[in-house]
Amino acid sequence: MLSAAKIVAEVAGIDRFRSRAAFARWNGTAPIPVWTGSERFRLNRGGNRQVNAAIRRIAITKWRGAGPKHDYILRRIERGDTKTAATARCADDSQTMSSPACEPTSDTPNTAR
Repeated sequence: MLSAAKIVAEVAGIDRFRSRAAFARWNGTAPIPVWTGSERFRLNRGGNRQVNAAIRRIAITKWRGAGPKHDYILRRIERGDTKTAATARCADDSQTMSSPACEPTSDTPNTAR
């Protein structure tokens, strides 16, 4: 609850972001390519660190419990991601705070972070 309240307070109106990508860049969950044309990404160290930390806390909490996000992280680990990379991917996908956001698609690339 406190993490969600922190996000709501820091965001101060979601309509100020023109897209989901703009929100991801603002909060620091947007992936940054390691180099041009690469399939690999690195962590974004910028953005709003308070919101980023709250999103990561939510992703870790979802990883600990049973449910779709826990299953998603297990599938990412089975595909070859580390637990850290799978959790980070789930946090990236959790920025809308909806449960289906972490559901993988068939074209989701296996990218290390």
